[in-house]
Amino acid sequence: MSRIEANGARIPQLGLGTWELRGEICSRIVEQALRFGYRHIDTAEMYGNEREVGEGLRASRVERAEVFVTTKVWPENFTAPALMRSAQESVRKLKLDHVDLLLLHWPSSSVPLEETMGALNAAKERGLTKNIGISNFTADLVEQAVKLSKAPIVTDQIKLHPFADQSETIAACKRRGISVTAHSPIAKGAAAEDGTLAAIGAAHKKSATQVSLRYLAQQGFIIIPRTSKVERLIENAAIFDFELSPQEMDTIRGLARP
Repeated sequence: MSRIEANGARIPQLGLGTWELRGEICSRIVEQALRFGYRHIDTAEMYGNEREVGEGLRASRVERAEVFVTTKVWPENFTAPALMRSAQESVRKLKLDHVDLLLLHWPSSSVPLEETMGALNAAKERGLTKNIGISNFTADLVEQAVKLSKAPIVTDQIKLHPFADQSETIAACKRRGISVTAHSPIAKGAAAEDGTLAAIGAAHKKSATQVSLRYLAQQGFIIIPRTSKVERLIENAAIFDFELSPQEMDTIRGLARP
């Protein structure tokens, strides 16, 4: 599994997103993903499935050190005391000693970013997470977060797919050595219905979904597609055995809108 290096972190490029996955379906798909070779699992406090993610991790019998686990703190817990409690609760639900990456799930308009970044750093210093990051932060907020953080920020997880122009935020991350993690990388299923992606895929004997994921991976982004189906796990992972041409990349890039 290829990894993306950013500010001291080595993050598996392909991960499993778990938004909206619940109960036994969640734990089973996490277990299957890890058995198929996935080494990055993404969850969040708000998803309400950290306990099931932990169960899937243990059921897979994959060594803990091999798996990169990401979770996120919801904005209502962005004050210093609440963030620390949230991080501790996430680790407890997962039944882990720590997570590999703790993110701020969304920007907050009610809690000063300075306080939140201080608390996020404190969670790292306490050993609750190895790395810290942000999610859904714009270019300006990326710069603010970097200036307010003692520890390096290793990723900004943003909505990124062939139809989304996130060039400003991507450029800000690149300037700061921050990786970009693409959530919703197949546009909540819309990629599968796109004729341009399908035509490009046909030339490579790949699906439109695989082209969407390959387009992002080929640019060095981390991708965390969500699925509850084993066959989709396999399909989403089969994107590292072909390469899109510069012309194909430009064609796909033309689908994006601000």
